[in-house]
Amino acid sequence: MSVFTMVSTKNVKLLFIFILSPFILLAQTGKIEAIVVDAETNEPIIGASASLLQQADKKYVLGAQSDIQGNLSFNGVRPGSYALRVTYVGKQDIIRENIQVNSTETLNLGKILLTGDGKVIQEVVVEGRTPEMRLGIDRKVFDVSQSLVSVGGSATDLLQNVPTLQVDMDGAVSLRGSNGVKILIDGRESALAGSDVNALLQSLPANAIDKVEIITNPSSKYDAEGQSGIINIVLKKNVSTGINGTATASAGSYNNYMAGVTLNYRNKKFNYFGSYNFNRRNMLGSGARNNLYTNNNSRINNTEETSRRGINNTVKLGADYFLNDKTTIGVSGNVSIRDNNRDADLLYQYVDHPSLSGTSMRLSRQEESDLGYEFNVDLIRKFDREGAELVANFNYGRDTEDGINSFTQTYSSGMPTDGRINNTSEDGKMMNIQLDYVLPFNENSKFEAGYRSLIRKSFDTQFSDTLNTGNNQYFPDYSISNDFDMTNAVHALYANYQNKLTKKIGYQVGLRAEQVDLDTRYFAKEPGLSEAERVVDGGQNYFRLYPTVFLTYDVNDGGDKVQLSYSRRVQRPRGWQVNPFPDVSDEMNRRQGNPNLLPEDIHSFEASFAKTYSKWNFISTAYFRRMNDVMQPYIYLVDENSVTFSRWENLTSSNVAGLELITKVNITNWWDATWNGNLFYNKFEGNEAFAIQEQEGVNWNANLNTNLKFPKNWAFQLRGDYFAPRVMAQGKTKYMTGVDVAVKKEFMNKRANLSLNVRDLFNTRRFGAQTTTPQVVTDFEHRWMKRMVTLSFSYRFGLQDLTKKREQRDNGEAEGDMGGGF
Repeated sequence: MSVFTMVSTKNVKLLFIFILSPFILLAQTGKIEAIVVDAETNEPIIGASASLLQQADKKYVLGAQSDIQGNLSFNGVRPGSYALRVTYVGKQDIIRENIQVNSTETLNLGKILLTGDGKVIQEVVVEGRTPEMRLGIDRKVFDVSQSLVSVGGSATDLLQNVPTLQVDMDGAVSLRGSNGVKILIDGRESALAGSDVNALLQSLPANAIDKVEIITNPSSKYDAEGQSGIINIVLKKNVSTGINGTATASAGSYNNYMAGVTLNYRNKKFNYFGSYNFNRRNMLGSGARNNLYTNNNSRINNTEETSRRGINNTVKLGADYFLNDKTTIGVSGNVSIRDNNRDADLLYQYVDHPSLSGTSMRLSRQEESDLGYEFNVDLIRKFDREGAELVANFNYGRDTEDGINSFTQTYSSGMPTDGRINNTSEDGKMMNIQLDYVLPFNENSKFEAGYRSLIRKSFDTQFSDTLNTGNNQYFPDYSISNDFDMTNAVHALYANYQNKLTKKIGYQVGLRAEQVDLDTRYFAKEPGLSEAERVVDGGQNYFRLYPTVFLTYDVNDGGDKVQLSYSRRVQRPRGWQVNPFPDVSDEMNRRQGNPNLLPEDIHSFEASFAKTYSKWNFISTAYFRRMNDVMQPYIYLVDENSVTFSRWENLTSSNVAGLELITKVNITNWWDATWNGNLFYNKFEGNEAFAIQEQEGVNWNANLNTNLKFPKNWAFQLRGDYFAPRVMAQGKTKYMTGVDVAVKKEFMNKRANLSLNVRDLFNTRRFGAQTTTPQVVTDFEHRWMKRMVTLSFSYRFGLQDLTKKREQRDNGEAEGDMGGGF
């Protein structure tokens, strides 16, 4: 059955009654509007750059560009006194001083006339940087375009430098100590990720990312999935008028290389954009694991050296068509071609073991080739009422992967060599259909509603051959040769309403209803099995309501605010967590999924306070999460050869209560620092069915990022982090720490820059844990990447609007210089 037929044949009808009762987050802020016009022709200017500055010190506050009608708009402006700077290639800069903004006021500045100066401006530079940290109504926004320590690295490297986020040894991202987090790219799931979003993040260049949004308590507009919230990675998309772009290249230790180019052309009717990125990565790691088996008091210890190599080529093309001043149609597509080669050399040592002695060497080799593509169609329709709009999206993508995994193990004691070869393939499809409607009633109240269907379908197959030690030939091992077919569909409707109770108190309430259908089918390949034994069906089908409540109180007119929120969320099992394929990459520690795994049910509460001063600001958040049916791997068997077998299970329930602090200090006009600390208490309840004892403990982590600007366009950045030991359901993690440094030099009128960075300067960043079960006590640690040194070069280029250029030539005007940055 195709994924499209599945949508029409699913017997899913959602009928909802949305109860709108008080509570949301709506800050009392003002709005500034203006129209940028050519003083000579009285025509609107498209793509003029505007910067809103603090009147007192001209510090950057917000940025915007004029649209196809010349309209400028600054939303969410705090009360105060501002200056407005407007620039455009070939026009004189203009500054409006002493603009007074009052709470909830829409200030219309009318026409801003730009006059020519008879020459093309070579480069317009607005001093000041985009704020690295901003607090939105329902999110924290971190500008990462200035992250020097991540230049030349991947998205995984960059996310390590975002406050509140952590990255473990496998590249999995966690938020506030929880790896149950939803990762979006440009507001939606990416089909290019296939079944492994971590692999996609490791292949995505860091310099392609503009900002990262952390949404710890999302409104009902967003998918309810994500134990601790949503991470939205916003990619760079240039919208300047004319032809412009950026070229980058970097080289790092261990033969890591990256190169890329982005291009953009925009005129009055179209915006064309495209990019190409090449990434050759080689991640060298190491690790150690010690297992103590309680049944016979024996031990098996191993040390490991790993290498993860890969080449990724990604192409993106797209266009926006401005049908009129109210309707925009966009189409875009991505193609990703990548390969992944993973090597691991494991040295085992056997101590007091009943059947094994001495040592053995296990060599693991994995080669994978991956092809992914996706296609997007977006429609934005604005209505006569200001702020009213309908946004529609259709997205379809496919990701295929073929691989060969081989394992050989030789023993010093003279035992026969073990060997295995696995042939695997994955074929995943994803389709997203989404409608979002916004209807403002006035400046304070707004209604939102929408629909979404997200359908994933995957087919995984594995055929395993094992070595016959008698004749040294490989033969089929049907016990771990099988197919797995999975279809996961989520259909949702949502509604939000926001308003104000008083001048200082705003609220929002919402309700999201989701129908989830998870169907799995397991096909065994062993000959002679009956139909009932060969085909096993599983899955989950359930309907749930997810309410959200937000409340905001403006403490004063200076932007200080208190925010309260509640949301119900869910963490649904991923494909590899429900796939019963045995993972034998470590023959002594086998793992598999559980097709009957239940989703985690989460209730999340937050109280935030934001304080702003002229030189520094901070955000403090107290939070509490109740998680039911927590999913974790559980060791359920240790055989006579001390091979452990683990399977994903709903082990327990947990409570997490914490306090998070984020502060940014502008020490001087050339030195700033951002600090983040997270202190939380975690309690896992006991479960007699799995012989789990109650676990509780206090955990914390902190990081510091500081930037220094020096004369002659030099800049320096340093970042350090520390993660204290953390309680788990079956044990405790070890502490982890690391330091990154970088230096950058800008030249060629700031159009080019050269940077040098060192990630994990002291080679100390590694992940480790101790776990205890009735069968085995395990102590392990792993470093997924050794110290990395990277040298990177970037060059920005741009040409002015070619349409305007032709008009100048036709009118007999001097062409001047076509060069110049933006």
